[in-house]
Amino acid sequence: MSLAEFRAQYLVRFWSPIPALLALGVASAYYFAITGTFWAVTGEFTRWGGHIAALLGFSPQQWSYFQLIGLNGSPLERIDGVMIIGMFAGALCAALWAGNVQLRWPTSRRRLAQGLIGGIIAGFGARLAMGCNLAAFFTGIPMFSLHAWAFMLTTVIGAWIGVKLCLLPFLRTPLRLDTAPSSLFADTASLARRARLQNRLGLLIAVLVLGFAAWRFETSLVLGLAVLFGVFFGAVIERGQICFTSAARDLWTTGRTRIAYGILLGMVVACLGTFGAIALGATPKIFWMGPNAALGGLLFGIGIVLAGGCETGWMYRAMEGQVHFWIVGIGNVIGGTLVAIFWDELGGTLALPYPKINLLEYLGAGTGLLLSLAGLMLAMLLVYLNARRFAVREGLAR
Repeated sequence: MSLAEFRAQYLVRFWSPIPALLALGVASAYYFAITGTFWAVTGEFTRWGGHIAALLGFSPQQWSYFQLIGLNGSPLERIDGVMIIGMFAGALCAALWAGNVQLRWPTSRRRLAQGLIGGIIAGFGARLAMGCNLAAFFTGIPMFSLHAWAFMLTTVIGAWIGVKLCLLPFLRTPLRLDTAPSSLFADTASLARRARLQNRLGLLIAVLVLGFAAWRFETSLVLGLAVLFGVFFGAVIERGQICFTSAARDLWTTGRTRIAYGILLGMVVACLGTFGAIALGATPKIFWMGPNAALGGLLFGIGIVLAGGCETGWMYRAMEGQVHFWIVGIGNVIGGTLVAIFWDELGGTLALPYPKINLLEYLGAGTGLLLSLAGLMLAMLLVYLNARRFAVREGLAR
């Protein structure tokens, strides 16, 4: 295989989402075993909000929420912080090598406002439940924390509500034809120059992030590895176009199943890997099985559909140059920070009075693992039956 063929096959073409999500499931289990924490992003985004609050003269270190999740040091000194930097860099490199980076504005200003509001709602719901589509879903269920099941179920319900809201007249984006010349008709020389420039920028960023990882290795082996895991996570979600919003929204709009199946299969392998890490002595992250998990999932599902993207979705799309998702990311930070501000009232009522239920301890290790796998298989069956419902409807329409 020539270099040009390799680039066309693996760097330019998008990857199939199912193998990509299986790889993410395996990597997330190794990440937990090595770093002692799960693959998660919104907690760190909320810490970024705390740092901004400190710059504005507040004292977030004294807020009870940050006493729970920690606010020590800077993002460069935290596992989650350096991992997220790696994710952004990995997604950007992958997009550049594919020639997929281009500044793109939404067709309507209304989409920017919707992205901000949806991002705030999603960020608020995620941090209320102590996790997003990663920590309270994709990596939360493999931690065998019961709250993640409540979050998953209500996220799907919230996505249905979000779809209904987006169909309201004032939220429908008016169709506008783009009269600007398409890049499809640009001359071949210009396209080739653009591809070469983006390829070189991708190589430069890759060198910089590897240098950053080497610098973190000097401080801590775990920090250096967290950077490299982040690069892998970011590159895979961009090439696989992994967005949990698409999976949840498709359940209610088109019945498409590929991403949903990939997510569930990824969690199956993550459960097995995480179970092994726990058996070797790693401590799982377990959170309260209270109304906060259900309400947080409901808000998160509504928010990601309104915004048009979940945490993984907005991150890779922002690196591709889609301005709308920069706004969604800002909304996520605001929403998470609002939870931190009002945690005394929210947590004292919705979370802290309720138990943290570890299925491996509550049911026994073997039973907890088998029940979790059975739950994921049941979810796959429900996805299949839902897709059949759309197939029957299409058949009747013919």
